[in-house]
Amino acid sequence: MSLAQVFEKMVGSDTGIAFAAYDGSKAGPAGADVRIEVKSPIAVAYLAQAPGELGLARAYVSGHIDVRGDMYTLLDRMWSLTISDLSTSEKLAAVRALGMKPLLMRVPLPKQEVRQSMLARLGSRHAKQRDAEAIHHHYDVSNRFYEWVLGPSMAYTCAVFPQEDATLEDAQYAKFDLVARKLDLKPGMRLLDVGCGWGGMVMHAAREYGVKALGVTLSRQQAEWAQKAIAEAGLGELAEVRHMDYRDVPETDFDRVSSIGLTEHIGKDNLAFYFKFLHDKLKPGGRILNHCITRPTASEKTINKAGFINRYVFPDGELESAGFLMREMENIGFEVRHEENLREHYAKTLEKWVANLDEHWEEAVQEVGQGTARVWRLYMAGCIVGFERNKVQLHQVLGVKLGEHGESGVPLRPALDWP
Repeated sequence: MSLAQVFEKMVGSDTGIAFAAYDGSKAGPAGADVRIEVKSPIAVAYLAQAPGELGLARAYVSGHIDVRGDMYTLLDRMWSLTISDLSTSEKLAAVRALGMKPLLMRVPLPKQEVRQSMLARLGSRHAKQRDAEAIHHHYDVSNRFYEWVLGPSMAYTCAVFPQEDATLEDAQYAKFDLVARKLDLKPGMRLLDVGCGWGGMVMHAAREYGVKALGVTLSRQQAEWAQKAIAEAGLGELAEVRHMDYRDVPETDFDRVSSIGLTEHIGKDNLAFYFKFLHDKLKPGGRILNHCITRPTASEKTINKAGFINRYVFPDGELESAGFLMREMENIGFEVRHEENLREHYAKTLEKWVANLDEHWEEAVQEVGQGTARVWRLYMAGCIVGFERNKVQLHQVLGVKLGEHGESGVPLRPALDWP
């Protein structure tokens, strides 16, 4: 079996993907619009030593595999590998087909891969110092890079598309406003936004609703960018973003709490503390809106420690089902008042980000390097497939901290039309 045929067998022979290898071998349809090029023996070594998703990712990120054609199209066609990885028997078959030589070859891991041993030296999973390093790895890439990918909103969370043809900026505004309306923000209220990113929700609440908003993030680059944006917008009297762990926020008696894209970094064992901490920060009658990526059911793995996402994108990230999260909220005292799944909206958001990255590809490579840019192209295109095929979801859950006698402060019917 030729080298190209080995790769074809691994990815799938009926996917409409062409293969070309450095040894001159070819496989797949000659006129395919997507082609994988195996450029060196190092690519084979990566695959032999980590058959499947991780080995292919290492070879692509390091430049020893090239993709000709659209990345999303490639991953959509090989979706079973993109989403589920190879079975143990398939991995063993791949190793046998590739032979012993690449299995014994010493090849360095791409520098973009987070070493698990390094994280372990920083403490147990989700210890403060370890969380800070995990966040630094992903969010402190380059503010300029994020400006190109995310656009002017600098919102790195699922947008809400009011119409199919809405722009990314309109959709991000709609997301922040949906959160604000669910929280029923009013002038003079105090909002705590945990995991605030570049301050989008903080500035929206201050500018559009007259709310005094505090945001906290573990990324120093995010906090510095947000504080500059707040000053330039003339919102300094109402809005503030701090470089701080949410667990160190000293203030209390907030009217509202928003958590947009943080829960994925908390960890299953810490969810009870997380929701209890935020519950204690609220006044009686206060509301919380939790917006996060989830698993579709409780039966899938919480985290694949050996997978591409964990090693290259979100170290120590963990996903739970929406049902599990709501049960945790209820167990510590929140009453759940509303929930919705925005899965398709995240697929559309990612499509816009991928288009932005492609538009600025040469600039992005110059700014962060080819390897990091490739990590982002691979991860975002793969996530589109995951959301489209219901491997992952995005849920918003609205909870209320009840008053002393069980009063919620929620009207019999909300004044706004929630989808």
